Amino acid sequence: MKIITPRNCRLAMMLAGMLLAGAAVAEPDGKSEPVAPKAKDHPLKEIWSGYHFQSEETRAQQDDADANPAMEHYKAGEKFWSKVAGKSKKSCSSCHGDAAKSMRGAGTRFPLYYPISKRMINVEDRINLCREKFMGAKPWDLGSKELLALSVFVKRQSLGARVTPQTSGPAANFFDKGKTFYTTRRGQLDMACTHCHDKYAGKKLRGLTLTQGQSNGYPAYRKTPGKTVSLGQQINACLIRVRAAPLAAGSEDLLNLETYLAWRGQGLPVETPAVRE
Repeated sequence: MKIITPRNCRLAMMLAGMLLAGAAVAEPDGKSEPVAPKAKDHPLKEIWSGYHFQSEETRAQQDDADANPAMEHYKAGEKFWSKVAGKSKKSCSSCHGDAAKSMRGAGTRFPLYYPISKRMINVEDRINLCREKFMGAKPWDLGSKELLALSVFVKRQSLGARVTPQTSGPAANFFDKGKTFYTTRRGQLDMACTHCHDKYAGKKLRGLTLTQGQSNGYPAYRKTPGKTVSLGQQINACLIRVRAAPLAAGSEDLLNLETYLAWRGQGLPVETPAVRE
């Protein structure tokens, strides 16, 4: 771990001061419950979904499918699920049938270790692998509206199911790397993810309430910047805030970090697509 130098000490102290000035957020009215960590070395005493830290207005927006802006991606994803593409002239439903049945629980397990590539993959990767291998179609660009839409559709089939990440066996090494990334200082503010999301969750920063940084609601609609984003895009937004270099889409560092975040939120319900401020 880096030592704060005089050059960046002032910036880090300013941020810490803003965090300490905020008050903790009150419990939502019976709509959010904490999960007790299973691991003894978990950094949190209680695991809270980002839903817990949102305003009543934002929580109501997430709960109402007609008001949730991200549901437009769900509707688009539903169409992609049954759309024939590629040389094989197949759609997702050609192999998987009714998504409500075949995809139930799928969104709780990713990222997963993929033996062929010998690395972790997320839902977006799995969709593109299916397109290439079984549909004979070109993979969608990471960050594309098509991939985002189908990811939202697939993950929402697990709505309410509990996050059960893979972190042992061949995934253990990648999990450890993700933990190292999460706890390592970086950027001009010389801060790590753990400083905001473990130590200061519930505090105010420039009008926004810091959450525990849980991933159970992603892809999610962010009121700032006013669009639906993938988990990887949100991670990069955080890195930019501490003035660190963003990670390349689909990079191993990004997938490792997603793996660690899934472990931090083990037991939380899938909320995709969540709404966050």
